[in-house]
Amino acid sequence: MNTLLEYLSPKIAEAAAVSPIANFVGKVNRYITNPLIVLMFAAALVYFLYGVVQFITNADKPDEREIGQSHMLWGVIGMFIMFAVFAIIRILENTLGVKHNPNVPSY
Repeated sequence: MNTLLEYLSPKIAEAAAVSPIANFVGKVNRYITNPLIVLMFAAALVYFLYGVVQFITNADKPDEREIGQSHMLWGVIGMFIMFAVFAIIRILENTLGVKHNPNVPSY
């Protein structure tokens, strides 16, 4: 006959080994990394939109249009990088077994 302690001991040991790291990574991601990624994604979007406006308003000036194209390109590259960073962080969270708290908003 297995006692309750024998049944739960592997699960308790596993939770104790993963929990501090997972909690720390989860809190860092929720309160520091995710808001920074969202902020930088928003900045890249604004930069892209600035390039679009510059491209449209200077339709008759080739030099200014080229600058607008450059802004649009770097805005798209910035948004792609932020998306990739977000995806890498999600993969690391899933690998480490970080649980998402439903009471804390996730970005």
